[in-house]
Amino acid sequence: MVRGRKLTVGLPLAGSLALNCLVPASQTLLFLDPRPLVERLGEEFFRQLPAQPGVYLMRDAVEVVLYVGKAKSLRHRLNSYRVANPDRMGRRHLRLLRQVVRIELLECVDELAALAREAELLRALKPKFNRAGVWPATPRFLVWRWTGQTLELAITETPAIGWQDFGPFGGGVVYLRAALVRLLWYALNPVSGSTGMPHGWLHGRIGSIATLAVNQSGLDLVLMKLFEGDTDGFVAWIGERTNSLAHAYDVEMRDADLETVTRSMQAKARRTLPFATPDQRAGATRKEPDAMFPFLGEDWLQP
Repeated sequence: MVRGRKLTVGLPLAGSLALNCLVPASQTLLFLDPRPLVERLGEEFFRQLPAQPGVYLMRDAVEVVLYVGKAKSLRHRLNSYRVANPDRMGRRHLRLLRQVVRIELLECVDELAALAREAELLRALKPKFNRAGVWPATPRFLVWRWTGQTLELAITETPAIGWQDFGPFGGGVVYLRAALVRLLWYALNPVSGSTGMPHGWLHGRIGSIATLAVNQSGLDLVLMKLFEGDTDGFVAWIGERTNSLAHAYDVEMRDADLETVTRSMQAKARRTLPFATPDQRAGATRKEPDAMFPFLGEDWLQP
């Protein structure tokens, strides 16, 4: 130990790196979020995207289709992939964007035509980053119930006593429930938005039973009308209650989730798969609540 001397350990910082130096506001973000698609496809690709409905196929370096998606507006949807923000995208999406080398566009006359074309391609190609619609799925139901002032939503193959059900669906019911849960959260908590949302919900990790604290008055009727096919009324109801969303990302997420709900309801109305309806399930009895969820160990994930 040396007394009377002030020792400096390590290298001194250069003046430009000193912590007390003023940093211009435009340079406060030291590390920009990665933009792998912009780097590979170029800014011009995104500027020239058509605004009409269609289907897009994301391909890798050897032209294998990694992902098939459908959009009401190809321009709006694909521009959402420009920035690969790890805080706002799930790991599966990030892995996808790192592998995409080319995006093929198939324009359609309207959204329903795009939905039908997407379904054909999913069954034919079975892309590894798609989950819903790739294989014929076991019929599942979206179920919900009120417990006091709490709304619970879940997914099951056989609805239990005391739960209301809507279906049947294929694997896409996972996305429908995740979108519906987030939309209801936004409608009930427009000021806090996604910052106050339960952990994991933003990325589709909803859990076996999603719970929302809410006054039942009014919302029960909204859900009833939605499941009767009134998607326009539901979109209007969500829009009225989320006008105060402060963050652009929350608005984008809300719009994407509204599209998911609308798309799911349209697909349900047009479904031709031989699913048994509740009235046709004469041989199926409703299970007790503790036995209705075969998926309690799963954490539902979006791609």
